[in-house]
Amino acid sequence: MAGPVARDDEIGSNIFNLEAVPAPGNLQATVLVSPVWPDRWLTVMRLWEARQGPRVTNVQVAVRQVRLRWLTRTMASRLADRLAAPGPKRMLALDGGGVRGTLILGFLEAMERLLRERHQRPDLRLCDYFDLIGGTSAGALLAAALATGMDTRTLTEKAMDAIGRIFGKRKWTFWTALFDPEPLQTVLTEVFDDLVLGDERLETGLCIITKRADTRSIWPLINHPNGRFYRQNREILLRNAVYASAAAPFYFIPTRFDVGQGEYGAFVDGGVSMANNPALQLFYIATLKGFPFHWPTGENSLLLVSVGTGCWQQRDASEKVVRSRAWDWTVEVPTMLMEDANAQVQMLLQYLSRTPTPWNIDAETGDLEDDLLLSEPALSYLRYNVRLEQGWLRDHGIEVSEQGSVSLRGMSDRDNREMLLQLSRAAAARQVEPGHFASVFDLSGSDPA
Repeated sequence: MAGPVARDDEIGSNIFNLEAVPAPGNLQATVLVSPVWPDRWLTVMRLWEARQGPRVTNVQVAVRQVRLRWLTRTMASRLADRLAAPGPKRMLALDGGGVRGTLILGFLEAMERLLRERHQRPDLRLCDYFDLIGGTSAGALLAAALATGMDTRTLTEKAMDAIGRIFGKRKWTFWTALFDPEPLQTVLTEVFDDLVLGDERLETGLCIITKRADTRSIWPLINHPNGRFYRQNREILLRNAVYASAAAPFYFIPTRFDVGQGEYGAFVDGGVSMANNPALQLFYIATLKGFPFHWPTGENSLLLVSVGTGCWQQRDASEKVVRSRAWDWTVEVPTMLMEDANAQVQMLLQYLSRTPTPWNIDAETGDLEDDLLLSEPALSYLRYNVRLEQGWLRDHGIEVSEQGSVSLRGMSDRDNREMLLQLSRAAAARQVEPGHFASVFDLSGSDPA
């Protein structure tokens, strides 16, 4: 129930006096002439709201509305300035993979540690370095958390706890979904609270890959203020966007929410597309004219770092395949298509670059070391990943049986998360090298502090 409504003549107009509450009319006038920078103004308003306690007034509601509109415009301008600034740009793409998203964490830790040493900034976060962070499914959750300014130590702690909760409670009505969506929704609310896609608290460019099931289209939700659909999408709650990207069919029920102007969309996991590995999609978003970034291509102009959630050589007995039952293909076909899509993404990005981290595509094309699509590389490209195979794991200090390596490939076994994190850190220690990050991409004095 609403509290008493304060009269305008009972309220002061000085925003620096926390004993007083500014009236809506005076507030707007003060905002227009105030020399206070947005972050100081935000601090003042948060302190003022804290002083009000549970009391809700018409004035408070009006103040919040004015504050949101003004701060959104101001902070959006700051982000737009960063994204439009001249100079090299850096992108980070994170794959989907359920519990195997744990494999991303060790690489993020290694990159943050390397970049802190490189720039002699012990407080540097990945959102300071990367101008655009994007992800699909589990990768979307990690990308969004990084974009809020979270450091990798905190991210790892929260992710390990979240995985145990999200993949713990199975539903009895498994014919709709295997897992109860409530733990996932609770985790997303705890991490992102009331943050929206266009929120001023996002510190860098963000792309959440979703699949809108009712129109059969990939929806990359981006926070660039000049985006074609930014005005319609900026009020989408971040927790809804991430859930939409992570709602894997069979594992979680799809979601439906307002996408702007009273239109509702139905979403399933962003991995149900060509973009479970979102790296190529981020390259498109950064360079195509239909998107707002318009970043120049070139080996010294654009850096794309892609982190996977595990791969392995597929080989089934031919007798088993030909004896497959009709319902077996309902699982096998989507898996095959996702694997082919990932291979195509990897092949094209290696074909466009001279990557120092080449992966073997297949026995015929190899790692494309002698192949380059254009006369000059279109970007600098790095790909970090883990092979979930017994021999590869043994080489990285992880002793498991053949069956044990196969068990690590599952997307929903939360008991694997500790070993996956151990493996991720071991792989990152070998793969992530200072020489991979060319000095041309180092932060300058004008880059985020």
